[in-house]
Amino acid sequence: MTDRRTLLGGAMGAVLAGPALAQGRPQQGRRAPGPTRPAGAPADTPLGPVDVGARQALVVDFATGAVLLEKSADQLMPPSSMSKLMTMYVVFEKLKAGQLQLDQTLPVSERAWRMGGSKMFVELGSQIKVEDLIRGVIVQSGNDACIVLAEAISGSEQQFAELMNETARRIGLQNSNFRNSTGWPDPEHRMTARDLAILARRIIQDFPEYYGYYNERAFRFGNISQENRNPLLARVAGADGLKTGHTEEAGYGLTGSAKRGDRRVILVINGLPTMRARAEESERLMEWAFREFEAVVLFRAQDTIEDVPVYLGERNRVPMVGGRDLVLTLPRQWRSRLQVRLRYEAPLTAPVARGQTIGTMIVGGQGVPQLEVPLMAGADVERLGIVSRIPAVVSRLVFGS
Repeated sequence: MTDRRTLLGGAMGAVLAGPALAQGRPQQGRRAPGPTRPAGAPADTPLGPVDVGARQALVVDFATGAVLLEKSADQLMPPSSMSKLMTMYVVFEKLKAGQLQLDQTLPVSERAWRMGGSKMFVELGSQIKVEDLIRGVIVQSGNDACIVLAEAISGSEQQFAELMNETARRIGLQNSNFRNSTGWPDPEHRMTARDLAILARRIIQDFPEYYGYYNERAFRFGNISQENRNPLLARVAGADGLKTGHTEEAGYGLTGSAKRGDRRVILVINGLPTMRARAEESERLMEWAFREFEAVVLFRAQDTIEDVPVYLGERNRVPMVGGRDLVLTLPRQWRSRLQVRLRYEAPLTAPVARGQTIGTMIVGGQGVPQLEVPLMAGADVERLGIVSRIPAVVSRLVFGS
């Protein structure tokens, strides 16, 4: 079970790094509202346990990083074709750096041509455009297309897997190890649901110019048309990615994303018994995430939260700001219970530096776990010169202010 300390730790980390969330330990003995799936152990959520049939599951808010649902999210698992997200991340980096071009053609080796599993059906000795190979990987889940790209970039698939590992460590995937470019079964080829969610977020964030490929419903190559295997694209409003996976060991999995208005949700599930179960589970959890949670804007980066008095300064007040947008992802019924308090010492003594931490916002309420957000000075306040300080010192000694 994920404990309160873990959930709050993630929330406070998000506050320090950017937009924030608030969540807590699910209340024991209660089920979150909405339909539940009777099979499978429950997942942890801020609303209480939710039955989930997947062996591993994670649902997060894209903007805030809020964990909305979690089940064995740090358990090592075979990611099957979902590991092709890492293959594409490397390819997109090469495109962005100008080391690959979309209209560039790459040769098909015998190894790529002979590769089994899901295929784009490239022909031996042919030259394939990079853009077609990208669609072959994303839409058709082509193992052969992965190998063509891997060999062109690194010389061999083994060397490309090392590049995948180096890139994964650089972008913060802490529990991933890649042995190939396709997700082909290998006892050492492993990821976690949490790493897949991080990777999905990085693809969306880092490569908006290429992310649209994940929303393509079908791709025709060599007179063979194949449909995108992602069931969310046809079943969930706003769904626009990312990748399915399946092997006998892994079961059926999906890393998906959907955006409605200003909110985007990322979902990872794995270990389901059938394609139908994957489709139903992913739709149910995605709809649940949008229905039960909302984004609450506490303040924007430019907002002055309070004007704090300053002693012996060239100005007698300084604006206290958050320095960035503070958005909480909360269960909808928590909004009415939300309480916000400010804590700071006043007056401040000059000099005060812009960006200096001068206070704290405390967010909480009945049933809402407490969250503390640092606040900072929004401007520099220089100290008065000696002559100018005398009246202020005398005033404070005589009048106490």
